Amino acid sequence: MSFFSDLRDSGKLSQVLMAAAALLGFCLLALFLISGVLLYRVISPPAAGGELSPDSLLGRPTVVSFSAPGGTVEGLFFPGRSTAPTVVLCHAYLSNRDELLTLVTTLQEHQYNVFTFDFSGHGRNKKLSTLGYRETQELLAAVNAIAARDDVDRTRFGVWGTGLGAYAAASAASSDPRIRAIALDSVYNEPMDFLDLQIERSGLNVLPFTPTICRLAFRLMNFSARKSPPLSEQLSALPGVAKLFVQANDNRALAASTAELFMKAAMPRQQMIVSKSNYAAMGSDDKHEYESNIVQFFLENLSPIAGPVPPR
Repeated sequence: MSFFSDLRDSGKLSQVLMAAAALLGFCLLALFLISGVLLYRVISPPAAGGELSPDSLLGRPTVVSFSAPGGTVEGLFFPGRSTAPTVVLCHAYLSNRDELLTLVTTLQEHQYNVFTFDFSGHGRNKKLSTLGYRETQELLAAVNAIAARDDVDRTRFGVWGTGLGAYAAASAASSDPRIRAIALDSVYNEPMDFLDLQIERSGLNVLPFTPTICRLAFRLMNFSARKSPPLSEQLSALPGVAKLFVQANDNRALAASTAELFMKAAMPRQQMIVSKSNYAAMGSDDKHEYESNIVQFFLENLSPIAGPVPPR
């Protein structure tokens, strides 16, 4: 009792409390700053790509600009057989459209029209990434833009995507009946799941409250998409869309989510297991085998030759 009495008498108690409050405020401020920087780094990944011009590419691509949420997006259209369906290629997080050119060539050689573009926060697209929400709308806008052409099959599209692109592909297919076949490589159930994965990879998830602050801020930034259902619900309601799930065993978290979504998806569905999740970094032999399997999937489920459109 004499200790506290001395503190009260000398005014030291108030000083201690003020110091403790200042320290607590500093810690909270530091946590908010660290969380803000971390979230910004996730939704604004380092710029990559953009060096290649259409004139330098094989396959006679043309630039197609289309309106999407947040502004205009530029993509590359590679012509295949006239009136053939179009396969849209959707790159991964921390990737860009330039890294998909060998897959573009392989599909184009099999008479498909091919379209690819940069998602928000990647390549030439300078907007912030939303890890799947805005990217889905960009993909749907791309399909609308290509469907306005008179040299493609306007009723049949295929989409290949990996990681971020796989989420957008599955989500877009649930709202656009023109998408008849989707190949999903290393797909996750919700953008929040992918955010959690990036926070864990940063190593800052060990700081108290940092993951929670990042999640809350991300939810507020994407409040308009709060009612978007997870892919587990969307895929179970797509019985008329052919689905290929590519499970890459070098990424445990995404391999698990891909396997789980495969089990929950409506038929028809197929599963393919590969050793590496990064298509762009595959060796030539692995990439050739991978591309052959992707092309075979589309040939079986989205023929380049026009045919009757199955009911959905």
